[in-house]
Amino acid sequence: MEYVYSAMLLHSAKQEVTEDKVTKILQAAGAHADSSRVKALIASLKDINIDDAIAKAAVVQAAPVAAAEAKHEGKKAEVKEEAGKSEEEAAEGLGSLFG
Repeated sequence: MEYVYSAMLLHSAKQEVTEDKVTKILQAAGAHADSSRVKALIASLKDINIDDAIAKAAVVQAAPVAAAEAKHEGKKAEVKEEAGKSEEEAAEGLGSLFG
């Protein structure tokens, strides 16, 4: 994961993502930079628009949050409907307990 983070750091700093720069960032962070993994990262990012990838990831992450919020709102509506019972209706229910 630190390899991807180093690429994102370089991208956010508007620097070119190169093997040398990724390796230096990893070493500065105290991580061992495996040259084959660095080369694989650079090769995989060759035809990727990082800004588009970040935007798509944000949309994917926002979808479950929006669904959870909608579900939560639905539960609030159910609770409000239950709270809407009059005191007489509630008393009738209690009255049946005592015959």
